[in-house]
Amino acid sequence: MKPTVSIIMATYNRAHLIVEVLESIMKQSFRDWECLIIDDGGTDNTKEVINFILEKDNRFDFFQRTNKYKKGLPGCRNYGLDLAKGERIIFFDDDDIVHPDNLKKGLEVLEYYNVDFCHYQKLVYEGQKTIFESKPITVKQYLTLNDLENVVTQKIGLASCTVLWKKKCFKKVRFNENLLYAEEWECYSRLISEKFNGIIINNVLYYNRKHANSNTGAFNKKNPVLRASYVNALLLIVINLKEKKLLTNNLKRYFISISIDYKEFNLFKALLNTLGLSKFEKFRWQFFYTTFPFRLKLYQIKLIINKRSNS
Repeated sequence: MKPTVSIIMATYNRAHLIVEVLESIMKQSFRDWECLIIDDGGTDNTKEVINFILEKDNRFDFFQRTNKYKKGLPGCRNYGLDLAKGERIIFFDDDDIVHPDNLKKGLEVLEYYNVDFCHYQKLVYEGQKTIFESKPITVKQYLTLNDLENVVTQKIGLASCTVLWKKKCFKKVRFNENLLYAEEWECYSRLISEKFNGIIINNVLYYNRKHANSNTGAFNKKNPVLRASYVNALLLIVINLKEKKLLTNNLKRYFISISIDYKEFNLFKALLNTLGLSKFEKFRWQFFYTTFPFRLKLYQIKLIINKRSNS
């Protein structure tokens, strides 16, 4: 019989961490799932380390990414999507911990509210023992096309491992395999632009391990490859929004503000070319771009003055 949920987990040289997350999946209170572990060509002994779990629980399957898919998270996840048998899809990372009621609560939201996805909260932990809290489901908000701007600007952060999806969402949408960073931002922005609706709940159902070897850690240290991928993801989002006539003035301002931090990639010039602006609009945004650092500095000084006057 087909499982209800397909868990897709890409892994790469995480033999020292992966057992903990697999054991947390085994403890799920909802038990009708499959877990597809996609190895991205790792060189450590991950397979040997998890063999006892694969033999003990046949809901786990281990696959080597085939050459049909590009190396990286997007290729592994796309391979997993093509293998998935469940009508519900969720992505977990190979170095984190999952709340035992993760699937149970996510599925309850999908069915009760008849939505396409459920977004829950996560906590960052750093080696200490995780304490799971069991609380009733509380809804934060509905998430629709009207909230696209907040998803794109990441005021609503749809992280790859904090969303349970109905499989139909991925019928025509896949992760861009040319991206090595920000692939979920680009993919999930496209999904919301396709008018899939969801529910955001307040419950913490995922625990994100903080460590130096994570992609986010490398990006924050200004890894040039990951920064280039972020720029490419941003431009792909702009192209999608422009094609669907969803590119608002606020979003243009957001993208151009970001471009100031990516001068080495000529992002501002690329944005002007991608947006297809008139001469007047180009002049207006050029003025905005040039004066933005100065105006930002004035704003920061104003905040400091107000803080001192109120203290």
